[in-house]
This record gives sequence, structure tokens and C-alpha cells, in this order.
Amino acid sequence: MTDLESPKNGKHLEHVHHNNNEITESEPLTWRFWRKQRYIVVLLAFFGFFNVYSLRVNLSVAIVAMTENRTVLDGDGNISYVQDFPWDSKQKGLILSSFFYGYILTQFLGGYIGTKIGGNIVFGTGIGSTAILTLLTPLAANHSLEMFLAVRIIEGFFEGVTFPGIHAVWARWSPPLERSRMASIAFAGNYAGTVVAMPCSGFLATKYGWESVFYVFGTIGVIWYLIWLVFVKAGPELDRFCSKEECEYIQKTIGYVGSKKIKHPWKSIFTSMPFYAIMASHFSENWGFYTLLTQLPSFLRDTLNFDLGKTGILSAVPYLAMGILLAVSGYLADWLQVKGIWTTTQVRRNFNCGAFLAQTVFMMLTAYLLDPAWSVVSLTIAVGLGAFAWSGFAVNHLDIAPQHASVLMGIGNTFATIPGIVSPLLTGYVVTNQTSDEWRIIFFISAGIYLVGCVIYWFYCSGELQEWAKTPEQKAQEAEEKAQLQLTQTTGFVNTAAELKD
Repeated sequence: MTDLESPKNGKHLEHVHHNNNEITESEPLTWRFWRKQRYIVVLLAFFGFFNVYSLRVNLSVAIVAMTENRTVLDGDGNISYVQDFPWDSKQKGLILSSFFYGYILTQFLGGYIGTKIGGNIVFGTGIGSTAILTLLTPLAANHSLEMFLAVRIIEGFFEGVTFPGIHAVWARWSPPLERSRMASIAFAGNYAGTVVAMPCSGFLATKYGWESVFYVFGTIGVIWYLIWLVFVKAGPELDRFCSKEECEYIQKTIGYVGSKKIKHPWKSIFTSMPFYAIMASHFSENWGFYTLLTQLPSFLRDTLNFDLGKTGILSAVPYLAMGILLAVSGYLADWLQVKGIWTTTQVRRNFNCGAFLAQTVFMMLTAYLLDPAWSVVSLTIAVGLGAFAWSGFAVNHLDIAPQHASVLMGIGNTFATIPGIVSPLLTGYVVTNQTSDEWRIIFFISAGIYLVGCVIYWFYCSGELQEWAKTPEQKAQEAEEKAQLQLTQTTGFVNTAAELKD
């Protein structure tokens, strides 16, 4: 039996077309989410993304401890200063960006493989492998800078499959009217991981040494991987914990669960303006996000003069705001669609562009203020409101082409990984003396990129299933419905004419 076969139905599942508003479950979704297996998948995906970002950001704090000057008092009372690693700002920029050299290579591969063997395997293995490599990081760093860079690049290689992989999971597990909340709750794990990892990394580095940062978070990642393998399958029809009713509900509302062979319409994908709008937004959001993710601890310590312990805590505050608002934005996006207040296109456009405009304003404020208190407040608002953008572009792939969503995410995230490489390097070259004027340039660049992404997405986004993404069955069903509508209208005209004649 292949991954695309259903043990519950005993045959391949075809593409079907249903009105999602007419399909209901006998037991509706309530706060007791554990009674729905798809929300167990969401919960474990949340903790998966928790590991994705805790494994990624711990270095941002650890590198501060690895390169700081420590005061050493010898037996004769002489004071000296030592560093574990005497890296300059350019070398630190290279180290922080090296992860993304590997990360950018596997985006498309992760999406393509996810459609073949199941997104659950791709997502889980990517995180599990990264966790094992994290455990080896202290050994690599002590060996040489080159070995350290190599391990970080390989970590990025494995973690690059995670976002495309989870889109393959959502394509099989998420009903359209629950899509925003399911994805946004899972994505909130990114920021929960950041919120926990940054202060904990600061505490661990100060209390037990910088090596403990990698040992603790690597171990947590390995434990999660084993749990994920046991409890999450590629689709509901393969999951023994998913009830038959829930499985049928998911299949009917999605209209697509698996086909004998998925053929990706490459020409249509690469000429689709809604897809390019998603890519532009993803790039813009990642530029601001990665700039802060890799540089915020250094900015707080070196420019605003916070100590390492406070740096870890304050660096986490913006991501705490974003994690909380992600759950709010996902629920609100679904509610607006369910109530018919906004169309899917309006939800995606308004949420995404509203967030980008707000982020532009508060990045500009940060650039002008550069005050310890107000800078943290402005950055917290800027990053926090980015949650609404994630209910825009981040789930938009599933709207325009659900069966190709993992591949679209892979292609888009390849382009959106460029900021992870360029931003730390650019910051390393611009911010050489840690002056306010140098940091002001960095924040102005981020604000401008947010604004460009906002404009492109506003004019070209769509929340509708694209013609090139429709299956033959969906096209046949639409043609049949159109013919019935024309027949009904013709009959109505004939009856009206007859009544007028009488």
C-alpha cells in the first residue's frame, strides 16, 4: 500500500467538488480539541516549529557568550581578558548566515518529496536531523571555524524541508474553513520557540556555559521527533487515531486528498501573478524577521547597553507578542470567511497589507528613536503585527493550488531565504562600530522592503483556486454546474415569456 492509498476506503481518492458550507460534523469542533485528530496534528506541529526556531535562534544568543571578553583573575591577582572565540563582526555575520546556505538548497526538494512520500516524514526528519547536529555543534566549534560553519550549513540543509513539508501535511489534513487557524496555531510554535530559546539560552550560557545551550535544545528536538513519528501520519485515511467520520469530513471539505499521480503545471506556476505576490510578501516578511532574529541580541547589548541576561529576555518579547497574535489572527481570518463578511481574497489582502504597513511605520520609529525603552516597544509592535501577515501570504498557497501547495511553498521559501543570507552579512558590513547611525540604516532598509512587499501583494494577490490548479474532475463538475445554471435560467425565461403572453 502506498502513501496515497487509503486503508479506510481501500482505493485511491479522487478529486471531488463540494460546497464546504454545507458539510458539517455530527460533533462540531469545540474547546476539547483533543477529540479531533487533526488538532492533535496541529499541536504536534506547533511543538515541531517550536524546535525549528529554538534550534535556529539559540546561536544568536550563544554567539554573544562565545565572543564576549571575560575577566579572568589569576593566582597572583592579575586581571586579564579572554575570549573563547575571537571572531570579528564580519565573521559573526558569516556564522549567523551560514545556516541559510544549506536552508536555501532544500526548499523545493522538501516540497516535491513531501507530495511523494508524505509531508509528515519530510517535516519530522528535517527537524530530527537538525536536533542531532545541534548536539554536535560544541564539538565542531571547538575544532575549527570551518567545521562550525559546515555543521551550521548542514543543519540548514535539513531544516530547509520543514515549511514545504508541513504544507504537504495541511493539504491532506486541513478543511478550507479551518485552514487559517490550523496553520497559524502551528506557525505560532516558531515564536514560542524563539520566546523560550532566547532567554533560556542567555540563562544557560551564563550559568552553565555556552555549550549547554546546544545540548539542551538538541535533546528536546530528538524527543519531539520520536513522538511525531509515532502519532502523525501523512493523511487522515492513514491515521488509526482518526475516526471514520472525521476522515470523511476532511476528505469531502478539501475535495482533494490524493491522486494516482500529481503533475505540476510548471509553466502555469511560473507565470502566475498571485504566486509571485505570495513570494514577494514572503521575502519582505523574512527580511525584517531574519534581521531581528539574528541581530537583535547584539543590537540590545552593544548599542542599547543591556547585559546578556536581559538581552535574551528582551529579544524574546517581540516574538511573544507575535505568538499570541498568530492564534488571534488565524481565528479571526477563518471567522470572517465563515460569516461571509470578507471573501478569502479580501482576508488575505487586508491582513497581509495591513500588517506590512504597520511594520513599515514601527521600523521607521525604531530607526528614529533608538531609545532603550521605546525601541523595544516599537520592535515588539512591528514583529507582533506580523502575525496578521502570516494569516495572509503564509496560507495563501493552499487557497490558489492546494494539491501543489508544498511545491509552491518550497519555491517561494527558496526565494524568501535570501534575506537570511544577505541580511546578517549586510548588517556585519554596515554595523562595524555599533553606532546609532549604522543601526538606523538597517531599520530603514527593513521598512522599505516591507512597503514594497505590501504594494505588490495588494495588486496581485488572490484567494481563489486558480484555473491551472483545477483537476479534470473539478473542471467537469464546474462545467456541469454551469450547464445546469444556464438550463435553469433558460427555463425561467421561457416561463416568464409564457406568463407575459397569457
